[in-house]
Amino acid sequence: MVAGFALATGLLVSGSPAQAQVESGPWTSYSPSFSVQQRGCGKASDLTFQLTCSTGSGDQRAERRYATYTGGTRQFEGSFRITSLGGTRVSLKQTFKDDPGAGPYFMLAVERGGRLYAVHGGDTIASGATVGTTVRVNTVHVVGSTHRTYINGSKKHEVSSSGGNFYDKFGAYRTASGQGPATVVWSNIKFWRK
Repeated sequence: MVAGFALATGLLVSGSPAQAQVESGPWTSYSPSFSVQQRGCGKASDLTFQLTCSTGSGDQRAERRYATYTGGTRQFEGSFRITSLGGTRVSLKQTFKDDPGAGPYFMLAVERGGRLYAVHGGDTIASGATVGTTVRVNTVHVVGSTHRTYINGSKKHEVSSSGGNFYDKFGAYRTASGQGPATVVWSNIKFWRK
């Protein structure tokens, strides 16, 4: 009976407003569906994503691609820990525009040495994403207004956003100027909307 009460209570709590890690709410948690993408030497196993080769060309990726959203304000949260990085310039988190002819809108990548940067524009977002260090990432996307990136709870980057359809991705993805090998473990994945 206690287990049944705990389960029922858990179900009630999961649909209630939740306070996210960054920015004021009220936020409501939700769980979008996803598909796993593995191409080239990319391998995904639950929340562990690997690029097993050092190839500097071709489509090398291991990612989760989440369901498309339209309008409103969305927040993603997840923590990553790079367990090995023999390569460099590997994308970790992406926000994609999902319209005909569209593509990556924001890409957070890491260079060997731990610099996190925005692939489009090259802005340094943070440092210290070294092998073995856990880093929390939050993105807050106000569709039609702004997209903000937080690292360990501090706002580090902001760009304007058009309207339209978007989706979140994370894992390990070779950028146009990057290469593996790399292994990235993600954890504590959460989504909110308002």
